[in-house]
Amino acid sequence: QVQLVESGGGLAQAGGSLRLSCAPSGRTFSRNVMAWFRQAPGKEREFVAGISLRTIQRNYADSVKGRFTISRDDAKNTVFLQLNSLKPEDTGVYYCAAGNTILVSQTAYAHWGQGTQVTVSS
Repeated sequence: QVQLVESGGGLAQAGGSLRLSCAPSGRTFSRNVMAWFRQAPGKEREFVAGISLRTIQRNYADSVKGRFTISRDDAKNTVFLQLNSLKPEDTGVYYCAAGNTILVSQTAYAHWGQGTQVTVSS
């Protein structure tokens, strides 16, 4: 069974930072991109950032550009999301996803993690 495991969520103050990690476990599977989505209470899940595992391509939602950075460590088979200058509106459950193309639609991603909670206090 394919699993994506997220870690690194928690509580931060506005202006603070957190670093999320995502790594696959279980059987290997083919994927070309990894992405992070988030879901705030009462809202739909939204695209945050995506990274190609084959090229240098990275994409960000406008709401996080300049504050969040997605990166990867190929040796550790891990993708990271560095969250800086956090705002209360960044609060939500952050999900890691794997797919073949960086798209903002959830349907483009076949594999998902269970999510990790990020809470930003004002």
